[in-house]
Amino acid sequence: MVDRHLSAVQLARLLRVPPGARPYYEALAGAVRALVLDGRLPVGVRLPPERLLAAEMGVSRTTVTAAYDRLREQGYLESRQGSGSRAALPDPAALGADNPWAAPDGDGLLPLHTAAPAATPVLSRAIEEAGRDYHRYTLGMGYHPAGLPALREAVARRYGERGLPTRPEQIFVTAGAQHALHLLLFLLAAPGDPVLLDSPTFPHAIDSARLRGTRLVPVGMPEDGWHIDLVAAAMRQSEARVAYVIPDFHNPTGHLMSRDDRAALTAAARRSGTTLIADETWAETEIDGEVPPPLASFDRTVISIGSASKLWWGGLRVGWVRGTAALAGRLAALRASVDIATSVLEQLVVARLFEQVEQARQERRRALDASRATLTAALREEFPQWSFRVPSGGGSLWVRLGSSGATDVAAAAAERGVRLAPGPWFGVDGTLENYLRIPFTQPPQVLREAVRRIAASSVPYGYRPGQPLTPAL
Repeated sequence: MVDRHLSAVQLARLLRVPPGARPYYEALAGAVRALVLDGRLPVGVRLPPERLLAAEMGVSRTTVTAAYDRLREQGYLESRQGSGSRAALPDPAALGADNPWAAPDGDGLLPLHTAAPAATPVLSRAIEEAGRDYHRYTLGMGYHPAGLPALREAVARRYGERGLPTRPEQIFVTAGAQHALHLLLFLLAAPGDPVLLDSPTFPHAIDSARLRGTRLVPVGMPEDGWHIDLVAAAMRQSEARVAYVIPDFHNPTGHLMSRDDRAALTAAARRSGTTLIADETWAETEIDGEVPPPLASFDRTVISIGSASKLWWGGLRVGWVRGTAALAGRLAALRASVDIATSVLEQLVVARLFEQVEQARQERRRALDASRATLTAALREEFPQWSFRVPSGGGSLWVRLGSSGATDVAAAAAERGVRLAPGPWFGVDGTLENYLRIPFTQPPQVLREAVRRIAASSVPYGYRPGQPLTPAL
């Protein structure tokens, strides 16, 4: 690897520090941090020694030393004996509510409306390794409609490790799980066909089914999880062609389908002639206990959807479908009208990530466990009238409110700088107004601050300790 470095002259030319700034070392650290965040100071580049930068900028060496110390403390500088100090990006957990990249819409609100976690620490190395392999693939056209062979092999191997023997030709690579579901619905369901799904469920699954023009058949999910007899009756009575289910840490409720329920669900689908699409996006994010084998282990006709987004990072935009080899071929033909193929570089990155899957699982488990504990404690302290069950994995709590409606709570929270996801987002017909989905995928500091802001907003949440009991307006 080439040793990249900046001279004191080059760095001083990039820095913009107001002459009267006080304390100056803080302003200097902020200027360097800004260069890293906007990409003008590449991650990994070696910064000039403190003595040389101080001389170039006309300040004391103590000032530059204090600025460098501040950058190390914040995670924007890494120093090793004999190799100097290099620009870096901190662990998102260290940034807390000050993370400039936390709000995806750029509105400054804490993003508790989305359950997407930050990138895993193993991502950087995988990107570097994929970059070294990338040049070999430029000798070809770059189009792999069914997916890069190396990635298809990695995904198939992982299914085998999870108890579901799979051949690479059974894997079809997509630009994320949502892309996979979109293609499957267009392939398996015609406009007007009944499509069964849970209520609540993943909002974008509802979007895809509606875009296809299908007839939605929602099945209410009780607070204790699936009642398979209700699902079976709905499949039979509606003659559903397709059923979309999330058996692994259901989004938004967090429920994990038991082995017995998986067997019963697949048996019911066989009897009714319904094709099951199992969304396994959260399957690798258990915190406590174990996850049963994939739903397709109980019936080979089940189609599985997976994604790199929750275990590694949503910005990769890589997902996959596991089905038959014939299904993969049909999907490859269908996608020609949509996007032709998935990015080669991102597929190479994910293939590398599969080589470190256990390390990523352990890192994600530690982070989710800490954030889950923080969120549950904060909610119980601030909102004792709200109720929820603590899931054994996944990324969110499905919170039942007291006397207030979720839409009003979300609107009030937004005024205090927190974006929330009210229950109606997850329902087919605008119901579920008494629920919020609150994710624990953000760092503990963010969650504590978010709950504090929600509690300080103007909505009457019902009785809270230290406050008089007043009716909701």
